Amino acid sequence: MNQPFTLPDTSSLAGGWRRRPARAVGARIGVALALGWLLLFAAEASAADAAPVFARVGDAVITQKEYDNAFAVASRAKFYHGKPPEAEVAKLQREVGDALINDVLLVREARRRKVQPDAAAVKKQIDAYEARYAKSETWQKNKATLLPPLKKKLEHDSMLERLQAAVKKVPEPGAAQVQAYYEQHKDKFTEPEQVRVSMILLKVDPSSPQAKWNATIEEAGTIVRRLRGGADFAELARLHSNDASGAKGGELGYVHRGMMPDPAQVAVDKLQPGAISDAVLLLEGVGVFRLDERKPAKLNALAAVSERAQGLLMREQSEQAWKTFVARLRKDTKASVDESRYLPLAMAQSTTGAAPPRK
Repeated sequence: MNQPFTLPDTSSLAGGWRRRPARAVGARIGVALALGWLLLFAAEASAADAAPVFARVGDAVITQKEYDNAFAVASRAKFYHGKPPEAEVAKLQREVGDALINDVLLVREARRRKVQPDAAAVKKQIDAYEARYAKSETWQKNKATLLPPLKKKLEHDSMLERLQAAVKKVPEPGAAQVQAYYEQHKDKFTEPEQVRVSMILLKVDPSSPQAKWNATIEEAGTIVRRLRGGADFAELARLHSNDASGAKGGELGYVHRGMMPDPAQVAVDKLQPGAISDAVLLLEGVGVFRLDERKPAKLNALAAVSERAQGLLMREQSEQAWKTFVARLRKDTKASVDESRYLPLAMAQSTTGAAPPRK
C-alpha cells in the first residue's frame, strides 16, 4: 500500500486525577491544498474572476468558492466528523471570513514592504517532502502538478511569518516596566496552595446496583469512625484501599487545586491538618481523606521571577503590536462581506451576551 501524504500543518487560520490533552488531527492533502491555494491567490484575484463574490477587500476579491473551501478545512479541523452546535458554526464562519480578509491585507502589506520568503527554509521543507514520499507512487505520479502550488503556499507562509516577526519585534522593557507588570499581575508569579493528602478508596463499579453503593458508603463510614477514634490511617489504607496509593499507606503526595475530583476537593478544603473527612462519594467509589499538610499560596519575589516577568511582558507587548497592526490594516482598507450564508449569532448571543451584527 502506498504511503498517504499530507501537507505540513499550514492550514491554521489563526490555535481520573489528571486531565488528558486533546489530540490534533491533520487535514488530508486535497482540502489542505485548497486552503493553501486560496490564501495565496485571493489577494491576486480580480473582480472579473469572482462570481459569486464572498468579499471585496479594496480591489481584491475572495470568491464564495474560496470561502467555502476554507470553511470546510477549518470545520473539519475543529469539529472533525461531529455535529457542532449552530452557535459554534456561526462563530467559526465569521472567524474564517476574517482570516481570509486579513490574509489578503497581510500579503499586500508584505509585498509593499518587499518582504521575501526564506528560500532556504522553503527548500528544506520541499526536500523533506521529497524524502518522506520518495516511495509513494501517488506522490511521484502527481509531483509535477503538486510541487508548484505547494512551493507557492510555503513561500506565502514564510513571507507572512517574516512580516509577523518584524511587527512583533518590540524593544526590551526596562526595569520600571517589569516592576509595574509584576505589581499588576502578581497572580502570575504566585505558587498556588498545595495540600498533602492521604486517601482510602473503596472502589465501586459505576454500574453497580444502589445496594452495593449503600453498603460501601456504610463501610467507609465505619472506617471514618475508626480513624477518628485513633486507628492508624496507613494501616487501614493498606488493608482496605483499592487505589494504588494504598500500598504507600494512602499517601497521594502534594496536589494543588484542579488535580482532585471536585467532591474530594470540597471535602479537603474543609479540613484542618490531621483531620479526617466524612465518606466522599466519587465516580469510581467512596473515598476517605486525611489532610496531612497545607502549604499556603506563595508570592515569589520579583528578584526570583524578573526574567519570567520580562518575558511575559514582551510577549504581551508583541501580541498587542500585532493586533494593532492588523486592526490598522483593516481600518485603512475598505472590505465588504456577503454574510447571507452566515448562520445568525442569536444562539451565541444567549450565552455570550453579544449582539448580532447589523445588516
